[in-house]
Amino acid sequence: MKCILILEDEPLIAMDLQLAFEDAGAEAVVTVSCDEAFEAMDGAEFDGAVLDVNLGKGETCEPVAVELRARGVPFLLHTGDLDRAGEALRDLDAPILAKPSGADDVVSRLFGLNGQLQPA
Repeated sequence: MKCILILEDEPLIAMDLQLAFEDAGAEAVVTVSCDEAFEAMDGAEFDGAVLDVNLGKGETCEPVAVELRARGVPFLLHTGDLDRAGEALRDLDAPILAKPSGADDVVSRLFGLNGQLQPA
């Protein structure tokens, strides 16, 4: 079973994504901050991740993205702040899926990244 990290500070979006990944046969671990994401990464190996860029209070997903890239874990950025987060998005050099988008679209896009990740 694939294990997916979700870093998302909006509870309804996080729950929607979690259910969609579970429906696709994956385990989904939801985190709301970089600290929580790093704690989750200490205890599990992830096959992919969906990262919200802006997490509120000036926090971005950048530290988590850098760590995922170092570990070779494919991820995509799921953001509604395409204009405000422009610099961060360019620096992270990752696939971007704009909000709002359906959770099933997010699942399909992550599973389709360069053929690296396929559903269970």
